Amino acid sequence: MIAAAATVEVRAALAAAAPAGVEVRVAAPDALDGVDFVVIDSDAVLEALPSSGVSVVQVLSAGTEWVEPSVPTSAVLCNARGARDAPVAEWVVGALLGSVTGLLAGARRSTWVRHTPGELLGATVLILGHGSIGRAVEARLAPFGVSVIGVGRGRLGELPDLLPRADAVVVLAPLTDATRGMVDAAFLGRMRDGALLVNAGRGAVVDTVALVAELSAGRLRAVLDVTDPEPLPDGHPLWSLCEAITPHHAGDSDEADVRARRFAGEQLARYARGEDLLNVVPAAGR
Repeated sequence: MIAAAATVEVRAALAAAAPAGVEVRVAAPDALDGVDFVVIDSDAVLEALPSSGVSVVQVLSAGTEWVEPSVPTSAVLCNARGARDAPVAEWVVGALLGSVTGLLAGARRSTWVRHTPGELLGATVLILGHGSIGRAVEARLAPFGVSVIGVGRGRLGELPDLLPRADAVVVLAPLTDATRGMVDAAFLGRMRDGALLVNAGRGAVVDTVALVAELSAGRLRAVLDVTDPEPLPDGHPLWSLCEAITPHHAGDSDEADVRARRFAGEQLARYARGEDLLNVVPAAGR
C-alpha cells in the first residue's frame, strides 16, 4: 500500500490520478507517519513533515528554497516547473507595459499631469534566469518587437557587458547560495540610466539596500512582485520608490493552481507505477 498526503484543496487531484492501491490522506500533523508521497502547499504541512520515511516531496511552485531545509535527505524533491509559467510571464509583460506607457505612474496620481509614454517597440529586455518562465516571457514579448537577451547560468560572466545594453532587466533567477544578493550595487550600477528593474523571481536575489539607493537617486525604476524582506513592512522605502509592488502573487492564478495540482496527481501516479518522476530537484542544489 502506498500512502500519499495533501491538503484538502489538493487531495481531490491526487485521488483522481491515483492508481488502485494508493491511499490518499488529508495532510495533518498526526496523519503523515508512514506516508510515502507528500504534497506541500502550506506551512502547516511543511512543519508536520517527518524527518524520515517519506520518499517523495512534491511542491506546487517552481521555487523550492523555502522547503529544502526540511526535506529528508532520503526523499526526492520535485517542483512544479511549468505550471505557473503563463501567469508569471503575463505579470512581467504587464509590468513592462504598465511602466513604459505610464499606466503605473498614472495610477498613483490624483492630479492631471501630462506624461509622454514610451514604447516597447525596439526596446531591449535582459532576462536574468532564462528557464521555462523566462522563455515564456520572451515568447510574449516577441509580438511587441522587443529584443530579448536571455541570461542563464552559462552567460553570467557576460553580464557586465550585457547590462548597459538593456532598457529593462527582468529577474527570474531562483534563490540559491550563488544568486543571493546577485543584483547588488555593482550589478545595478551597470544598468543604463532610466532603466527598469522587474523582479518576479525571489526578493533576496536583489540587494535591497543597493536598490533603495539607486531608486532614491532617481537613476533607475522598479516594479516588484517579490521583495526582501517579505512581506514588505508598512512604511518601507520601497513602497514609495517603486512604480508598483505586488504581494508575491504573480504565479498564483486559479488556472495555475489547477495545473500544479494536476501535475502533482500525475507525479503520484508515476511514483505508484515505478516510473521516473519529473522536475526532480538535484540533491546538490539542496
